[in-house]
Amino acid sequence: MATDATPKFKNPEFRHIPQPTDFHTEITVSPSHDGLEFWQFMIAGSVAGSVEHMAMFPVDTLKTRMQAIGSCPAAHSAGLRQSLRSILKLEGPSGLYRGIAAMGLGAGPAHAVYFSVYELCKEFFSAGNPNNSAAHALSGVFATVASDAVITPMDMVKQRLQLESSPYKGVGNCVKRVLVEEGIGAFYASYRTTVVMNAPFTAIHFATYEAAKRGLMEVVSPESVSDENLVVHATAGAVAGALAAAVTTPLDVVKTQLQCQGVCGCDRFSSGSIRDVLRTVVKKHGYAGLMRGWIPRMLFHAPAAAICWSTYEASKSFFHEHNGSSSRV
Repeated sequence: MATDATPKFKNPEFRHIPQPTDFHTEITVSPSHDGLEFWQFMIAGSVAGSVEHMAMFPVDTLKTRMQAIGSCPAAHSAGLRQSLRSILKLEGPSGLYRGIAAMGLGAGPAHAVYFSVYELCKEFFSAGNPNNSAAHALSGVFATVASDAVITPMDMVKQRLQLESSPYKGVGNCVKRVLVEEGIGAFYASYRTTVVMNAPFTAIHFATYEAAKRGLMEVVSPESVSDENLVVHATAGAVAGALAAAVTTPLDVVKTQLQCQGVCGCDRFSSGSIRDVLRTVVKKHGYAGLMRGWIPRMLFHAPAAAICWSTYEASKSFFHEHNGSSSRV
């Protein structure tokens, strides 16, 4: 005969911790997204990166036009509105999407590498502490070094196609001509600058995102946490993207200059060093030239990061639920 032995072992000094009536254990488990396979991180990152760049491509075109200081009329338009007007008047809406095929080819693979490397490094460096901002920042640096090696060649092709009066007919034509006329090194002329720019960008971005997400999750009520996760991820991503974009704009100007040098009247740099480009930009346009395109850059990265992070987290949630369903079968 079974009896209830619990009362014999109750200690009156122990306090009973009441649980909310609507408490569900899955709420505390699902946000972590632990236990995903490497290929699942890659697919989630690839989907997120592709959606982000395709959605925000017109704003990226405006940024490139404003930063490619040279003889192109649109490049001399200091304002965002003037640049947009110039493109629509001279080229039509399709001008905002020139080079999107190159970004389509590069964004998926690059972001697959980006997020998978980040997740692996975050797990390694955080040592089980989800609040370790230094680990998040360092993991972001490793992720960007790896992903930039993948996306830099296609980013160069994309930016050359985005220029007004671009001499290239398409992605294939641009790749072929650059190989013949400038050599394979031209595809990686801005790689060093890209890494130097993206290392602090990603460090700020990931550390800010993880911190903002934690802060926002703390103010979300338990009964609506599952419904508001998307809002939390999007808001945290937007804050992180905008801050990182503003801080690293001068290096983005240098990157654009190196990738577009010699095309459509843009300056050509013999050394290709960051210091050489910075000196040239400051000499011609003052220190304000280093912040050229900062508004469209922030307008790009804030919503882009919101789209990217919410898509990425949603994809991770999908795989997390899929893994859980598979394990129960």
